[in-house]
Amino acid sequence: MPDTPASDGDVVTLLMRQHGDIRNLFDTVEHTTGDERRAAFRCLVRLLAVHETAEEEVLHPYARTVFAGGRDIVRDRLAEEREAKELLARLDGVDPEDPKFLPALAVLRTEVTRHARAEERYEFPHVR
Repeated sequence: MPDTPASDGDVVTLLMRQHGDIRNLFDTVEHTTGDERRAAFRCLVRLLAVHETAEEEVLHPYARTVFAGGRDIVRDRLAEEREAKELLARLDGVDPEDPKFLPALAVLRTEVTRHARAEERYEFPHVR
């Protein structure tokens, strides 16, 4: 799981790679059980935290100032991130084997995917 910058890319390349890794981890969590699911979920939580930290500390501050409308785009992405963090916090307290876990994970996945697509469409191209 790459959660540090690669020497051959920029921050957008790293974040795009992490979007793929996040999608793969959601798949792993959904299609495993027991300790394997728990471990995959822990990896997912860690990667989401690393990913959002990189965005908050590097991408968003730069995007706010580098292109017209950047402040509004970042404001919208931060609102999406807050929603995803709230969903994740609620899910983090549910045992991965609980029947409520997978439906809650599906809601989280939808929000995270929507957020990633918005970044890829509205923020990343301007930053590149």
